[in-house]
Amino acid sequence: MSWLNVFGLGFLIVILIPNIIFALKCPQGFANPWHNRWVERIEQIGRFGCMAFMVMNIPGTWFGWWSDEAAAVYLIADTLLAVAYCLVWLFCFRKNTRFRALALSILPSVLFLLSGILSRSVLLTLSALLFAPSHILSSYKNAAEEH
Repeated sequence: MSWLNVFGLGFLIVILIPNIIFALKCPQGFANPWHNRWVERIEQIGRFGCMAFMVMNIPGTWFGWWSDEAAAVYLIADTLLAVAYCLVWLFCFRKNTRFRALALSILPSVLFLLSGILSRSVLLTLSALLFAPSHILSSYKNAAEEH
């Protein structure tokens, strides 16, 4: 495969669409009372790394799928995770609950980590390992309690 992962680009676009719609419909967003400068920095480094390395295969750091079955698992699992992510956005669009916060942070975290492992992308896997815990923690801390 070349340096471009078109499947990764497609999955990235799918999970960005609800975020873009939310940003347009709710420009004020949700209140984020919890701040930790280091967690936020790690989250952003991981986020941009995940977004970049879902799409770009850097030679020497990306080794491709070890089998056709692994590629199929990648496509099926990422499709299911992306669809689940969109469904959570659809059904919980205006609810700032812990369920929503955790679902919308865990699903992309798993998608990025699984993608990195299955495609044997060192940089994507490392980025996901930075992004996942920091994003989940930040989302959890900023979410309102469910009633």
